[in-house]
Amino acid sequence: MSFANTQLSADKWFGSDTQFHHLYPLSVQALAARHWTPLSIAQKVAGFLATEGNSRVLDIGSGIGKFCLAAAYFEPRCLYYGVEQRKDLVAHAEIAKGILGMTNVTFIHGNFTHLDLRNYDHFYFYNSFYENLDGSDKIDNSISYSVSLYNYYNMRLSKYLEQSPAGTKLASFHSLDNEVPPGFELVSSDVINSLKFWIKS
Repeated sequence: MSFANTQLSADKWFGSDTQFHHLYPLSVQALAARHWTPLSIAQKVAGFLATEGNSRVLDIGSGIGKFCLAAAYFEPRCLYYGVEQRKDLVAHAEIAKGILGMTNVTFIHGNFTHLDLRNYDHFYFYNSFYENLDGSDKIDNSISYSVSLYNYYNMRLSKYLEQSPAGTKLASFHSLDNEVPPGFELVSSDVINSLKFWIKS
């Protein structure tokens, strides 16, 4: 398939969130409102994180891959990686990637704590650890949840971000400010959408 035809094929999926969600089965679509990044947010985040060509952007807790796929569409000059613990969600992400013909997206089945975060330049974080708190809305019961895991994951991410080089960018969506370590400056925010942009000083 030519690039032009691939682009036309991808374009039809990004007209609305509803259209995009048709890439997935109904069981996954039902979770969209609570768990998947809206296209409008993905576009804003990609515009912030993907300012340098070939930057490597990591989505921590990528779910069905919606952010990575949308970011790759809106800002195709960068490389996008999504890490997700649930194997079935990674499988859904791979199917959608194939339909869209995206070549600058990679999905990783696993826990982000097993990755070397030095391999990535910038990060997207949609409150991926919140499921571990009591009373939170969980995607499913296929993984373990606990407050201790919430604290552990936050500690591990914070420790890396503290050591990250100056200029590292982080976009946080529906996340608490205390999850972002000192040294990151809030440079912009969309209060209505609970979206914040940070840069390591």
